[in-house]
Amino acid sequence: MDVSFSAFLQEIVSNPALFVTTLLTIGVIFVNGWTDAPNAIATCITTRCMSVRAAIIMSAAFNFLGVLVMTHINSSVASTISNMVDFGDNTRNAMIALCAALFSIVVYSVGASYFGIPTSESHSLIAGITGAAIAIQNGLGGVNGAEWSKVIYGLFASVILGFGSGWIICKLIIILCARLDRRKTNTFFKGAQIFGAAAMSFMHGAQDGQKFIGVLFLGLAFSHGQSDVTGTTIPIWLMLLCSIVMGLGTSVGGEKIIKSVGMDMVKLEKYQGFSADLAAAFGLFVSSVFGVPVSTTHMKTTAIMGVGAVRRLSSINFSVVKDMVLTWVFTFPGCGLISFIMAKIFIMLF
Repeated sequence: MDVSFSAFLQEIVSNPALFVTTLLTIGVIFVNGWTDAPNAIATCITTRCMSVRAAIIMSAAFNFLGVLVMTHINSSVASTISNMVDFGDNTRNAMIALCAALFSIVVYSVGASYFGIPTSESHSLIAGITGAAIAIQNGLGGVNGAEWSKVIYGLFASVILGFGSGWIICKLIIILCARLDRRKTNTFFKGAQIFGAAAMSFMHGAQDGQKFIGVLFLGLAFSHGQSDVTGTTIPIWLMLLCSIVMGLGTSVGGEKIIKSVGMDMVKLEKYQGFSADLAAAFGLFVSSVFGVPVSTTHMKTTAIMGVGAVRRLSSINFSVVKDMVLTWVFTFPGCGLISFIMAKIFIMLF
């Protein structure tokens, strides 16, 4: 199929379903950059290594680079999302179901926010396309178990890699710096944490950006009458589009999220903030290389927990842990069910 930008523009003009899919995907990417990306710079700000505005601008730039560079080098996460479900051979209905999946993410996020239920855009996306695939295929035949199992691996990976890496890195730093002058180490870790926040922002773009690239790429295939994207290379313009939108979303801010992650969960010093950022970036890198879609928020929060556990377990605010578990419990069945219902309704109406 022709995946050039000019062909895409012609397609969205002539295909209302692709136009709606594109708008919804761009909207979700923007919200992701706005609400998820601030996690990457939370510790850097709360340990006073950077000002809020400077950190947000830096994060926007590195989110942009993360989507663009990592997708070009290794697009395995995007491929996992694209191949996770099978919408069947009727590409018209498949496009309608994909619209329903994206619409359900918006509905679920707004509803969850109203009732105070924590959400994850990554998990909402996975649940949404799965619910729509089940609806259009009238059963689990629309779910690719081999690819979906990577989501389960991702749930455990975000806990094990995040917490374990955070604990190990922080412990090593304490041992290595035990006899060094505290003022000198603080100066070093101020710069190191800025590097860590940049790396975390880069890997956030690499992980979350690829998820939405996979969805938009799937919609593009449906509009060309193809039921999958096997053998088709992701075009550069699509990487640029997603990275620019995510960067713009990040630039909006997210001060409340920064406070929640960087201050409310664990009170951190500069070396601890660096440990958490480096651990989370490492975990996201490993997950991206192996094509495992994970929640960047959960990777960062578990890394902070691991760092906090080096001092003592009581230093962790376990109400944040509870929110993370509730996200897992409610998002998959909740958003999946809404997507299933909306897909059935959309197919009947359109």
